[in-house]
This record gives sequence, C-alpha cells and structure tokens, in this order.
Amino acid sequence: MTSHKNTQTMKPATAAKKLGVYLEATPAEFQEGVVSRTELNTLQTDPPEWLQELRRNGPHPRPVVAAKLGVSIAGLARGGVTEPLTTEQIDALKAQAPEWLEQERANLAEVRKEAVRIKEKNAQRSA
Repeated sequence: MTSHKNTQTMKPATAAKKLGVYLEATPAEFQEGVVSRTELNTLQTDPPEWLQELRRNGPHPRPVVAAKLGVSIAGLARGGVTEPLTTEQIDALKAQAPEWLEQERANLAEVRKEAVRIKEKNAQRSA
C-alpha cells in the first residue's frame, strides 16, 4: 500500500486573510484560483511585488487597519470606519487624531489591562 499525500488547498479569501491583505485588491489570478499550503508558504517567505505593494500601501483589511490605529475592529465600526483604508489614509487619521480614535485607544488599553489583571488573579488562584 502506498500513501497518497493530498495537497492542502484553501480559498483565496482564506489565503488573503492569512497574508493580511484585502482580497479585492489582489490580482485576478489570485482571486480566481485556489492556494496550496506550499504556495502560501512561498508567498509569505518570498512575497512577489504585488504582495509587497499591498502590504506597504494597502488598501488594508479591517484587522490590519485596527492594528495600525491601535484600536479594536469593533472600535473601527463605532468610529464609522467600515471600508478598507490605505496606509496614507491611516496616517492621515493618526495625524487628525479624532476624538473617537483617542477614546477607542483608551478603551482597548483598559480592556487589555483588565485581561492581564484577570489572568494574574487566576494564576494566583491556581498556584
């Protein structure tokens, strides 16, 4: 008996998510095909020019926008940001520092501080 090794593949949306890029901004051949695990690894280790450009200038998907602004994805929605943003737009938002952005940054900092407090409390309980 010989074992056949099937190649794992994923939908373009999944691959784009793993690469941290906005699917609609990727080339048509990427959007229309399937991506194998090997191809994904190659894209991550040796990204082609189009991928480097997307990562550098965008448009970026919501998780990347949220991370670059230092807020949660829900905070983006509360601030009215529902579309993908380019790096230039993100930098402009940072420079403007609207009230909602400052508030959401503070909210995220509080949530993270509370998560650390709870983790430490649970660690003390189990010790």
